[in-house]
Amino acid sequence: MTIRLLIVDDDPLVRAGLTLMLGGADDLEIVGEGADGREVPELVARHAPDVVLMDIRMPHVDGLTATERLRALPGAPEVVVLTTFHADEQVLRALRAGAAGFVLKDTPPAEIVAAVRRVAAGDPVLSPAVTRQLMTHVVERQPERPRRATAAARLAELADREREVAVSVGHGRSNAEIAAELYMGVPTVKAHVSRILAKLGLNNRVQIALLVHDAGLVDTEESD
Repeated sequence: MTIRLLIVDDDPLVRAGLTLMLGGADDLEIVGEGADGREVPELVARHAPDVVLMDIRMPHVDGLTATERLRALPGAPEVVVLTTFHADEQVLRALRAGAAGFVLKDTPPAEIVAAVRRVAAGDPVLSPAVTRQLMTHVVERQPERPRRATAAARLAELADREREVAVSVGHGRSNAEIAAELYMGVPTVKAHVSRILAKLGLNNRVQIALLVHDAGLVDTEESD
């Protein structure tokens, strides 16, 4: 399967470099480029990408706003945000908006290609350790009690088994690991995850993990 990729960055040198690096992969097709977030809706409608590589800092409509608007649409492509920081409040806002992960701009080309492939396959591009680092970075700057109460109320909408699966997702476990831990089949785990996303109005597993963390159900100091 060929993965259709849209690149959005206000720096023409970055766009050219990414096009050069990623265009050599047999299963990737660069279908379009944009210089600002305000171009994204039209570019997505025209080119129907599977994945959008989205810069965060752009002059008119930034990548955060563009991601929020895009992911709110039915059938939206996956979004991977581009950043120069690995622990940034803006990155976490993008993840909450529905981005499937992030890559640093100085990431080796092979790793960016791998990230695009993973996202296109439905896997978030964040290790559990990086997820915890991001969440801890931002949580330290937010009032804890209101955030925790709101998250706990949302998780209370889930059935008991769904909540167990959500907590396991928050710990960074794969479907296979959750299946082994909770004594259920992998297809059942996938079904639970799909129901959790639908019930809570979330886009992906990263958002489940963030919500579980906000509810205080994951210790950021735990090891993988």
